[in-house]
Amino acid sequence: MSILVLTSDTLIGTPATGNLEYNGQFFGTDSNASRAQLQRITLGTAVSPTTSTTINYTGLPAWVKKITVIFSVINTNGSSPIQIQLGTVSGFETTGYTGCCSVDNSTTGFRVVQAAQISSATTQSGSVIINNLTGNTWTEFGVLNRSDGTAGNSISGFAKTLSGTLTQLRITTVNGTDLLRAGSVNILIEG
Repeated sequence: MSILVLTSDTLIGTPATGNLEYNGQFFGTDSNASRAQLQRITLGTAVSPTTSTTINYTGLPAWVKKITVIFSVINTNGSSPIQIQLGTVSGFETTGYTGCCSVDNSTTGFRVVQAAQISSATTQSGSVIINNLTGNTWTEFGVLNRSDGTAGNSISGFAKTLSGTLTQLRITTVNGTDLLRAGSVNILIEG
């Protein structure tokens, strides 16, 4: 069994092949002794909406390649499905999404709850995974389930090519006026 001990928080220059060093981040080297930062998994801040039409996560790092959006007993005050929209420094993009949530097509965002499963009396729990395919192209896969004891899954799969680098993510309703309320939402980002 090997044990890794970090003895300094100061960079030591270009380390030998296979070494790690710490200065708020972990670094590794390849066979050419080129240092590269190893990105860690970062948990965002959980948000518990009470009367909000949107939840925005801004300032996403340039190194992000995967985002997991976690929903716990979330619901709305109406019947408009929940969706996720991606954004760049120019703002959130509200067109050009291709895919389906169960039987519901959408072009305005990654719809993560189908219309038949949403109401002010139901809650949803589950996760959505958003992956970088290449460049500014992102794909989405998610499963949310009604958490009120009634059978009903929402399974989604989408793609979206952004006009620039991803910098933000929005959770909202399709109509943009129904309120998100109850439960909580959080994101987990990976490089």
